[in-house]
Amino acid sequence: MASMSSRGSGSWTAKENKAFEKALAVYDRDTPDRWQNIARAVGGKTAEEVKRQYEILVEDVKHIEQGQVPYPNYKNSGKNK
Repeated sequence: MASMSSRGSGSWTAKENKAFEKALAVYDRDTPDRWQNIARAVGGKTAEEVKRQYEILVEDVKHIEQGQVPYPNYKNSGKNK
């Protein structure tokens, strides 16, 4: 798979992902310059990088909804109430 960006490692920290999710809620698809606004909210990412992250998220959700991703097998934590 070719890199969509000329800079950045492509990896996202948990903090960046959380900021990305919050920004998606603030800047919906009708927002002018949506990807630039989201990139600014995340910090350290380009508009192209956040757009690609969104496309990956959409693909992941599609696979989950189609049942192509197994549910995690969580171990019983022993904290049943």
